[in-house]
Amino acid sequence: MNNFGRIFRLSIFGESHGKGVGITIDGCPSGIDLTDEDLLHDISRRKSGARGTTPRIEADTPSILSGTFEGKTTGAPLIILFHNKNTKSKDYSNLLDSPRPGHADFVAQHKFGRHNDYTGGGHFSGRITLGIVAAGVVAKKILGDVQIDAKLTEVGGQSDFDAAIEDALLQRDSVGGIVECRANNLPIGYGEPFFDSVESMISHLIFAIPATKGIEFGSGFGAAKMKGSEHNDNFIDASGKTETNNAGGINGGITNGNELVFRVAIKPTSSIGRNQKTMNFAKGEVEDLLIEGRHDACIALRVPVIIEAATAIALADLKLLDKARR
Repeated sequence: MNNFGRIFRLSIFGESHGKGVGITIDGCPSGIDLTDEDLLHDISRRKSGARGTTPRIEADTPSILSGTFEGKTTGAPLIILFHNKNTKSKDYSNLLDSPRPGHADFVAQHKFGRHNDYTGGGHFSGRITLGIVAAGVVAKKILGDVQIDAKLTEVGGQSDFDAAIEDALLQRDSVGGIVECRANNLPIGYGEPFFDSVESMISHLIFAIPATKGIEFGSGFGAAKMKGSEHNDNFIDASGKTETNNAGGINGGITNGNELVFRVAIKPTSSIGRNQKTMNFAKGEVEDLLIEGRHDACIALRVPVIIEAATAIALADLKLLDKARR
């Protein structure tokens, strides 16, 4: 449960309203420069505060508990912790009997029983992605010159992000978005055929990000409407560079040296300020539900840095696998 990786291995922990959240990283090479301060830039990109994000503001101050010595990784497991300070658990007191539509409340209680921590979404909360972002910083250091950049390209079906968010706030509703991620300077050869293909590894982590509903690489679903003569990427030089990039930088599950490109669909935040219907399991009847608490009108605003981190983690694991093979 909550583990990922073959060599660069992660174990994520914590709950939204618990004492803290964080991540354990095993398999990190020794000698990498790493301090708490190195984590701050990407962590700040994930924070709330912008229009359309949750009013819950946490310091998100990282604490590296183990795995470094004098500013460098030791090769022992890294443990990175973030304390929770700004919690309002009483806002969720009615959810034990009345699960929120679109959330994990219902399935979590069935799977883990009434001891499941439902406050703030518990272990299913997007807050847990703090650990993914922290691990992503380490993974980016392992990757060296590889450049990974994710950007929000669409909100609520619109290119005008502000208008889409303002409309959602006015309606006491939420909107989703599309995030595009690009990775450059990747060598040829990362990825293992079939089960640990580049697409498989990245997708595994992308779907660990709450609110992810879909992913497509290169031409994606558009490939189904193309002919082979249109979709094939013609080689134009001896380095393997291609005229087009419908493959998205991957052939046979292995990086081909061209730009890695994929897009991720992020759903609208499930917690909205409008009345919804739910089953009150204590009463055995359907009733109105008005969700309290602090929530994002557009969680997609905060997702790009998490997608970058997930991409870096997958690629770092594949790099270390490739190195071990050679």
